[in-house]
Amino acid sequence: MYTALLLIASNTFMTVAWYGHLKYKDKPLWLAVLVSWCIALPEYALQVPANRIGHRFMTATQLKVMQEVISLTVFVVFAWWYFGEHPTWRTLTAFVLITVAVGLVRGEPNNHQSQARAGHAPTLAEPAQGTAGATLAVNGEAVGPPLSSAPSSD
Repeated sequence: MYTALLLIASNTFMTVAWYGHLKYKDKPLWLAVLVSWCIALPEYALQVPANRIGHRFMTATQLKVMQEVISLTVFVVFAWWYFGEHPTWRTLTAFVLITVAVGLVRGEPNNHQSQARAGHAPTLAEPAQGTAGATLAVNGEAVGPPLSSAPSSD
């Protein structure tokens, strides 16, 4: 849940940074780049924690597909709100295909837990299986709110 919320916020910043300047074509390009870069900076401050937290429960591929779905969803809402571009049947068809991709990737065996024990994953403390209310910790210090559920075993 935290991963998805962080990715939504992150992608909102990035979408504004990448496309917001298109309404201001009369402004110099250097200014558009500078303003876009300043808007994109908070995106990284949200994206990195989202991926770190999410990688505890998902593979990197699963995270990437999730991020793409969120990115496209944020973009469609932004394009509708900011530019007045309405989604078409092609947009909706693309979302159906992306949803199928998410289903395919989510169905992959998640060997991430065994990789973590072998030292191939980020060094984040993992709660014991079935532990509710565990807290994300780095080097023994809590860095996030209590987790409401244990990792899924799919």
